[in-house]
Amino acid sequence: MSVAHSPKQNQVLAAVPDNCYARLLPDLEHVEMPLGKTLYESGTGLNHVYFPTTSIVSMLQVMDDAACAAIAMVGSEGLVGLALFIGDAAIPNRAIVQCAGEGYRIKSQLLRDEIDRAGPLLDLLLIHTRALIAQMVSTAACSRDHSLEQRFCRWLLSTLDRHSSKQIGITQALLATVLGARRESIGALVRQLGGDALIRHSGHWVELRDRAEVEARACECYALTRMEVDRLLTQGYGK
Repeated sequence: MSVAHSPKQNQVLAAVPDNCYARLLPDLEHVEMPLGKTLYESGTGLNHVYFPTTSIVSMLQVMDDAACAAIAMVGSEGLVGLALFIGDAAIPNRAIVQCAGEGYRIKSQLLRDEIDRAGPLLDLLLIHTRALIAQMVSTAACSRDHSLEQRFCRWLLSTLDRHSSKQIGITQALLATVLGARRESIGALVRQLGGDALIRHSGHWVELRDRAEVEARACECYALTRMEVDRLLTQGYGK
């Protein structure tokens, strides 16, 4: 395993006691997570659970007409594959890498064995589940009540909270998928925000220029959700 990468860059793995970590470590596989890679499709079985370190994953709700939109995102603070924890044999949504990076994965049954010990990992997953539900509830209300500009600003800020740079590599097509919008609408919006000097953009990246103004234009969902998720994770991970 490369010295440059460590499973403990993921906050769940960093928070488990040493004996639990020692049991998981031999089975944790370091993986590249390129932009746009689909980790799961809705309705498929769960073979691996992913622990992002430098990547960010969006969970997308897929509609009957194949349209989809993000319901939550997970970075180094969590894991992808909670269907295993709740005992569901099938994945209820699509998981796609929205920001390229790295992470670790483990075979589902091996993690299930550790969960069945009903030890500290189980407690951490309960906290993570509550934080994820808080995101989902907020996102559902946000998608119904707020404008595309407000939702984009919320997405940008939430992504940057999990990212090491002000520049996010993402295509406008993927951004349209994540926000549940038409690509043409996304193109017009980033041009407008670029003209207002809030962001810089190309077809393959978005860069923050004025965080204070982006926060002013974001809906209240950003601050409320961040406060609640931070509270839960501080309680669970001891940050």
